Amino acid sequence: MDFLPLRNFSRMENLIEYGYIGLFLACFLAATVIPLSSEVVFIGLLIAGANPIYATIIATIGNTLGGMTGYLLGYLGKWEWLEKYFRVKEENLEKWSRIVKRYGSTMAFFAWLPFIGDLIPIILGLMRASYHKVLLFMSLGKLTRYALWAYITVSGVKIFGQLT
Repeated sequence: MDFLPLRNFSRMENLIEYGYIGLFLACFLAATVIPLSSEVVFIGLLIAGANPIYATIIATIGNTLGGMTGYLLGYLGKWEWLEKYFRVKEENLEKWSRIVKRYGSTMAFFAWLPFIGDLIPIILGLMRASYHKVLLFMSLGKLTRYALWAYITVSGVKIFGQLT
C-alpha cells in the first residue's frame, strides 16, 4: 500500500523531469480545481538549475491560463449550477456577489491564494467581470507570487550552497 501524498509528490517529480513543459502543465493544472502544488515543481526546477526568469514567465503564463479557464467556465455557467451540483448555499453566493460588486476585477489579483483562489476566477466569470481587467490583475498577482518564490529559492540556494 503506498502513501497517497508520496504518490502525488512522485508525479510532481515527473513533471520536473519535463522541464519547462512540465512546469507549464503543473502551473496550468494547479490553477484549476485539481489539487496540485505548482510551487513544488517551480522550486524543484529552480534548484535543478533552471533560469529563474524563464521559469517565472512560464509559470505565470501557465497559471494565468489555468485561472482564465476557470473564468471561462464561470462565464459559461449559471448560479443555479453552483447551488445544485456543488451544494453552495444561496447565502454564500449572495455574499460573494456583494464582494465582487464591491471590488470588481481587482479580486483576480488574489487568484493565487490557496483554497479560495480557484473560486475567484469562476465567480468573476459568473458575475461577468471584465475579461481584460481580470486577465491583467490575475497575471499581476501570479507574476508577483512566482517572482517572490524565485527570489526566495535562488537566494536560499546561494546561501545554503555556500554553507556546504
